[in-house]
Amino acid sequence: MRIFLSRPHMSGHEEKQVAKAFASKFIAPVGPQLDGFEAAVAAYLSGSPGAELHCVALTSGSAALHLALRIAGVGAGDEVWISSMTFAGGIFAVSYLGASPRFFDLDPLSWSIDTSRLADELAAAARQNRLPKAIVPTDLYGQSVDLDPIERLGADYGVPVIVDSAESLGASYRAGRKAGTGGDAAILSFNGNKIITTSGGGMLVTRHRSWAEQARFLATQARDPAPHYQHSSLGYNYRLSNICAAIGLGQMQVLEARVARRREIFTRYHAALARPGLCLMPEPEGQHSSRWLTTLTLDPAQTGVNREDIRLMLLAHQIETRPLWKPMHLQPLYAGAPYHGAGVDEALFAKGLCLPSGSDMSEAEQDEVIGRISDRLAQG
Repeated sequence: MRIFLSRPHMSGHEEKQVAKAFASKFIAPVGPQLDGFEAAVAAYLSGSPGAELHCVALTSGSAALHLALRIAGVGAGDEVWISSMTFAGGIFAVSYLGASPRFFDLDPLSWSIDTSRLADELAAAARQNRLPKAIVPTDLYGQSVDLDPIERLGADYGVPVIVDSAESLGASYRAGRKAGTGGDAAILSFNGNKIITTSGGGMLVTRHRSWAEQARFLATQARDPAPHYQHSSLGYNYRLSNICAAIGLGQMQVLEARVARRREIFTRYHAALARPGLCLMPEPEGQHSSRWLTTLTLDPAQTGVNREDIRLMLLAHQIETRPLWKPMHLQPLYAGAPYHGAGVDEALFAKGLCLPSGSDMSEAEQDEVIGRISDRLAQG
């Protein structure tokens, strides 16, 4: 049997919403399903403490980050401080704008950006008059970053914070605050491998009404208010279609159930596999990860096998796994970029593996993954 890391999974609600979209005769880029999807995500996220949220549905999480950075004022020659362990789509937007990244390591106890190191570097940058134009921490593998200290640092130094929450919809931070509500803006992804999908898509979430208005303007080709097509600003074709939004609107009905299922999958992996030298991703006290993907690290000195031994063995049995994100400061494209850290992210990449974690994964499929890993570990 072929077992996938995480695959698109329809709930049955999507077809009804798509039919409504066709009946409305709104296909793209506007329509009642698009409005409804934005409202549904805003209502879900606003169940947490904080100001009213504004959501703008876009073609991808990368598009959302691109717009958020531009609205924050990032331009050529500026610096953006960003988590190094992230997907490439979470950094390319910095380069689109002609800015430069400065990469930061992770806290080993949370696998999120090292806030102590960030604080030290901001203090040094302030003394040297070289503060960044924006800070972009990444919610990794379904878990929120430590929002409180990051938001305080942004406020103290007057630096916008844009949280890359592409992987964490459905997670929550302290006191029930939802992931995706952080900073001046957060970005979400609805790519096919996420907990809910629109086939492809993303969203910009912000508490600033003016940011949302600018995002909608820029995402629809920056057309000036005129009876003809007139443009005074550079715009983009970034708006999500009404049909894709209809899929997302249907998927929102099963978000909580999918988070619960992913956490069940993580719990079964943890109970079956945890042993000296094999550790699963930690969850800081007070946080509630969506467990978008179950991830683990292997210490060859204790287990007798390394990450690649397990990955290649599972691949031979048509079981898809994947190494953790390769830190961006190790990527050829960003060779030589400034990096602040002790190599926590490098060690996680060297030892880490993402296991099959899809919401539709059966217990039989998970048992096969667990059994094959356990057998390989027993061989040493």
